[in-house]
Parts: sequence; structure tokens; C-alpha cells
Amino acid sequence: MNEEIKLTKEWDKTFEKSEKVNHKKVTFKNHFGITLACDMYEPKEYNGKLSAIAVCGPYGAVKEQCSGLYAMNMAERGFLAIAFDPSYTGESSGEPRYMSSPDINTEDFQAAVDYLRSLENVDKEKIGIIGICGWGGIALNTAAIDTRIKATVSSTMYDMTRVSAKGYFDEQDNEESRYNLRKAISNQRDEDYNNKEYKLAGGVIDPLPEDAPFFVKDYYSYYKTPRGYHPRSLNSNGGWAAQNNTSWMNAKFLQYTNEIRSSVMIVHGDKAHSYYFGKDAYENMIKDNKYKDNKKMLTIPGAVHTDLYDRVDIIPFDKIEEFFKENLK
Repeated sequence: MNEEIKLTKEWDKTFEKSEKVNHKKVTFKNHFGITLACDMYEPKEYNGKLSAIAVCGPYGAVKEQCSGLYAMNMAERGFLAIAFDPSYTGESSGEPRYMSSPDINTEDFQAAVDYLRSLENVDKEKIGIIGICGWGGIALNTAAIDTRIKATVSSTMYDMTRVSAKGYFDEQDNEESRYNLRKAISNQRDEDYNNKEYKLAGGVIDPLPEDAPFFVKDYYSYYKTPRGYHPRSLNSNGGWAAQNNTSWMNAKFLQYTNEIRSSVMIVHGDKAHSYYFGKDAYENMIKDNKYKDNKKMLTIPGAVHTDLYDRVDIIPFDKIEEFFKENLK
């Protein structure tokens, strides 16, 4: 519980620092005792207590990439915002490295809310979260659990539990495919145990095959180029542990999202390979929900999946700002 972590002091983000915000590194612990490393952004000038937003994602990225960009932009717009590295990744603690968990990662978001509510310059009744890509699904799962969260934005989301159990586009949604995957993971556990190390599955493929599907090319254009590459990013480098997928297959993130009473906005590009995740998540969320009037689906025409990672001319920051100001009051 007293683990020390080392935080970089230099600005090593994939985006330029704004002169409109103050920035500092902070840490907090989740209830599993893991120390999470975090970048805090706050407006240089403000009066009274601030509304606050915790940001994370994409799945396999670090806070120096997309989540930091989102947090900094929200701070420019008058919010205190933090971007954190999930457990076992980036500058955050946790052993073994490069592992994830539906439970622990949901707790990471809840721990971020704990931390924000403890700050003297934050109005603890005005807390929101933003999840990007795989963390968009984790954000919805957190919103379904934690009533302290008043507003949630899920951007270019993945449901990691769905893609883990059914494959891309649900093309492996059958018992045989799941059995083969379970068998491979089980064998991997034996191999890792005997080798006393966790084999990594590899990040985004490099070099890029000419016949790669568009969504692979889309990821490559971000994670493997100067646009978004970062030396601590799992997707930019060695990837997750090969046996990491185990618990995601048996979890269901969207099971109770139609019971979310707080405000939610799902943002997705209609040209994204992942668009079906966002559309289905929205439909599931409003189905039989007595509190659906504060739920929104914002579709960005022509946007592909990674456009909502860092294309500030495409990410609807004005709409996101409007949504949070309307619902954090």
C-alpha cells in the first residue's frame, strides 16, 4: 500500500501543452491498493469551486495520448480534469504488468471519482467521466454502478466484453470459437507459469501488411506514427499480456446500463468500424429506461474510429462542454 512510483517530469505528451491551463502530476490509490499515476489539468483562472472530470482511454493507451488531450481541452473550458493511467500500465503501479480486468478497471474510474471529490477546489456534487474507445465501455459500466457520477461521455467506444466473447463484428459469436479461445488462453497460462514471465500478445502490427483491414490501418496511423506513438503505450509497443483476455469473455458491461439515471452522451463517428458498439450501447441504455430523457447519441458524420482520438477539428469538444455544463449543475 506504500508503493512508490516514479513519474516523468518532462512534458512527454503526443500533443502540445496549452498555455491556458496549469498542469501537474498527482497520484491516488484504488481500493485494490494500486497507485494510479495521473496528469491534472486546471484552468489558470477561475472563481469558486470547479466541476471536475476524470478521463481514461483508449484501451492500451496511456495518459500522454488521447485521454490527456481530452483532459487538457476540458480544462481550457473551465473544468478541473484528470487523465490517469489504468492499473498495471503506464506510470501506474501493479504487478504483473500489462494486465487488465473488468472489475479493477471499473474500480480505477471509481477511485478517480474518490480522488476528485476529496479536492478542496472541486464541487464534489459536480463530477463527470469521459471514457475513450475501450474505456468508453468501462465508463458506461462505471456509470451504472457509481451514483456519484452525474454525467458520462463515451467517445468512439468499444464494449471490450462483447468483442472479447464474440470477436470483431460478432463474427466469432459461437461456442466453438469461444472454446478455442479459452483453450488457447488456458495453454498460455501454463506456458507463462513455467517460463515465469507473461508473454505479450504484441501491440498494433508493424510493419503494416498491404492487405490489412481498414481498422488495422486506422490504428497503425495513430499508434505507430509520430501522430500518436508513445514509448509507454501498450498499443504502440508490445501489447497486453497474451493471457489477459480471460475474464473479459465472461463479463457483460451493458447488462444494467438501462438503469443508469444520470446523464450519458455517446459520441461516435459513422465511418468507424466500431460504430455498432456505440449504436447498440445507446439502444440498450434507453430500452425500458425510465430516465432516458437525459441520454444522447451524437453521431459525427464521416469520422473514423481514431479521428475521435486526437483530431481536434473533428472531436465535438463544444458539444461535450455543453453537455457537461448542462448536467454538472
